[in-house]
Amino acid sequence: MSAGETHRVIEATFRIERARLIAGLARMLRDIDRAEELAQDALIIALSEWPRTGIPANPGAWLMAAAKRRTIDAIRRDRMLDRKHEEIARELDESSAGEVEAIEAAIDDDLGDELLGLIFTACHPMLSTDARAALTLRVVGGLTTDEIARAFLSNEATIAQRIVRAKKAIAKAGLAFEVPRGAERAARLPSVLEVIYLIFNEGYAATAGDDLVRPGLCLEAVRLGRILAGLMPDNAPETAEVLGLLALMEIQASRLGARTGPDGAFIPLAEQDRARWDHLLISRGLDALARAEALAGGAGDGRGPYMLQAALAACHARARRAADTDWPRIAALYDQLRIVMPSPVVELNRAIAHSIAFGPEAGLRQLDEIADLAALRTYAPLPAARGDFLFRAGRLAEARPEFEAAASLTRNAREAAFLLARAEACG
Repeated sequence: MSAGETHRVIEATFRIERARLIAGLARMLRDIDRAEELAQDALIIALSEWPRTGIPANPGAWLMAAAKRRTIDAIRRDRMLDRKHEEIARELDESSAGEVEAIEAAIDDDLGDELLGLIFTACHPMLSTDARAALTLRVVGGLTTDEIARAFLSNEATIAQRIVRAKKAIAKAGLAFEVPRGAERAARLPSVLEVIYLIFNEGYAATAGDDLVRPGLCLEAVRLGRILAGLMPDNAPETAEVLGLLALMEIQASRLGARTGPDGAFIPLAEQDRARWDHLLISRGLDALARAEALAGGAGDGRGPYMLQAALAACHARARRAADTDWPRIAALYDQLRIVMPSPVVELNRAIAHSIAFGPEAGLRQLDEIADLAALRTYAPLPAARGDFLFRAGRLAEARPEFEAAASLTRNAREAAFLLARAEACG
């Protein structure tokens, strides 16, 4: 293998193992910055040694062993050991020839637990949602601050400051980078799921900018969801919602290739070419939903918000044609969702479902009930929905200003163009 090929293997291995390395080191040091630096040191050592000695049998275990040796050196050099750190350093220093083998033997259990601990720490509810998202993408996803800034249409300095403040808050709070257990894990899990779904949604329906979708951000959120689902206990009740979120994202991600035309223009769900949907992702999503419902005791009232949203997405995924969609079932699912996750947006989506299932006038009546909610006053989908209901009811003169109002409220250029086109169609 040439030096260039070896370097490419090393870089690919590091991308895969980076989050696990940081998780293990952060648990030892309780310092994300130091953990990132020492993980990078392990990469540099590998770039120096592997071209000479060859790729080790278990590259991940080798990198972790190298990183932990560097951690011991750093602890000693800084002369800031407490008793616990001294014990860790002494125990690790005493192992030599069998070190990689020992780490390899424990890597699936210990590092899996450490990675889950890192995810829960990065998504700690004491941090703002934006800070949780940025820190998770940085330390778990491995994205650069520039990549995160571009994904969220922000500037690199803002994202960097957000990440720095989050790390300082974690250090000041003295968090242990451990997986919460029992009731505490159940209480903190919604914070983790919220962050992952926020990342997904920003990719699936960009809130601003020229692009309607950013598939890379969606796929990163799905990857994080798969990591989380793979690390959660199989029999824990809260794992059902993790699987529900994973199912929801996989089913929605299956439509990414059909949501825009060749020119980037938005294509509504009813008009999408379903042959362009990713049926492997749909199959994976439906499987995750079935596992979630089995854990939750079936498809009854015990389902959480992500499971219910996944069930909604599954209704679309199972319909071969838009005309085959079971809209009365979707309306019934929204009736349940509004109870477990009450919000103005859920009420709006419920009105849309009822308008299609039972006619536009039914939807208009529900919109009248929520039209004065403060959260929806500048929310573009509200006038867009009213315009659609009026259009389908044949009230075109009333529909046009609603579409124009929606276009003026959205910050996404593609969505605005779509809404203005609908206004023009009103004559």
